[in-house]
Amino acid sequence: MKYKIFTILVLFFILSTKSFALVSVDITRGNLDPLPTAISDFYLDSKLADNIKNLKLESKIPELIQNNLSRSGLFFALEKKSFIQRPEPAHNKPRFEDWAFIKTQVLVTGKISLEKEGRLRVEFKLWDVVSATELSALAFYTTPDNWRRVSHMISDKIYERLTGEKGYFDSRIIYVSETGPKVDKKKRLAVMDQDGYGVKYLTLGNELVLTPRFSPTSQQVTYMSYFKNLPRVYLLNIETGIQDLVGDFPGMTFAPRFSPDGKKIIMSFAQEGNSDIYTMDIKTRVVEKLTDHPSIDTSPSYSPDGSYITFNSDRSGFQQIYTMKSDGTNVKRISFGEGLYGTPVWSPRGDLIAFTKLYRNKFYIGVMRSDGSGERLLTENYYQEAPSWAPNGRVLVFYRETASDSSGRGGGAKLWSIDLTGYNERLIQTPTDASDPSWSGLLSGK
Repeated sequence: MKYKIFTILVLFFILSTKSFALVSVDITRGNLDPLPTAISDFYLDSKLADNIKNLKLESKIPELIQNNLSRSGLFFALEKKSFIQRPEPAHNKPRFEDWAFIKTQVLVTGKISLEKEGRLRVEFKLWDVVSATELSALAFYTTPDNWRRVSHMISDKIYERLTGEKGYFDSRIIYVSETGPKVDKKKRLAVMDQDGYGVKYLTLGNELVLTPRFSPTSQQVTYMSYFKNLPRVYLLNIETGIQDLVGDFPGMTFAPRFSPDGKKIIMSFAQEGNSDIYTMDIKTRVVEKLTDHPSIDTSPSYSPDGSYITFNSDRSGFQQIYTMKSDGTNVKRISFGEGLYGTPVWSPRGDLIAFTKLYRNKFYIGVMRSDGSGERLLTENYYQEAPSWAPNGRVLVFYRETASDSSGRGGGAKLWSIDLTGYNERLIQTPTDASDPSWSGLLSGK
């Protein structure tokens, strides 16, 4: 199965010379006062053909931008019915007093036109209403059917300009789609935009699939699959649909992940009741054993520079989080709280490690610094696990299961996101039950 990544030409035609953040967030407290933001409809060039006008992109693009920014929890979108100025004059030169009157602090305007080659030109401008200045402006060239991707890229530019940090909207999430009864679920790999749209199924569901993880380029994924009850690790190219068998293991293999340079896969491999951590060179298929301990070592994850690895182990008697150098030396325990810790994953920023915690029969998603200090629990529930970081290291996606009744009815798994403040928890809509999510890097960053 093929899944094509569309390309977009971006023209930076105006950029402000200064960079500062209008929104600052204390991740230990939360942003309790989202920035009032007005996102005007874009206006259409009069030369656009009717088939382009019928797409209603002048409202669809700003609506998607508004949804992205609102879901971040940092921006409060004002109702369009309160807008006084029309889209075209607002884009050319806003009457800032009109926008200040409705208590807007930031204004987004835009224009859509058609180039001779048949490409759409989508431009936007970002305005600071308080200081009555233009903050930035960009133009994107693309095909009409790729308007959603353009909207995500515009959202990222707005987010970055206003917060001083990279956005995360032009990205995807891969997960395991689950259908059927609980005792006989059909599991397929599925990939979608980070907001839940554009779901594509990458496997047929003939074999059980688990723990898909993106490569650093977001073009490949590694995952586990069972063939005749034998665990295998695969590579799948999302663009071409080409699947490659990495290894056929006689024991049990857990949670393969890529190294930051994309040259290795790290995983845990169980034999005779014991599990250790291994790496495999993707090109040579050479396997290296990193831990050798009579405990269960599993769920390894690299630091973003590849110099360290975090993993969980019960070598202390209870499941805790450890770090070690990438060659397996200098093993250190970093979690010392009550409860059991699992599924550690290093932030792309390098500052935090996310984890799952079981304490007093409840499951928590939390974060701690890479030395184990500053532990914070973000959310609790009946059952939830497998956190994965957004590319900017400020939001986590995970999956949550609900309990079945006494007859085994109900239950199911869904994807959720939460930011590092713990104040902005949201359900990500998927057409089926969903588990084992993995967040890609920024597609426009490749």
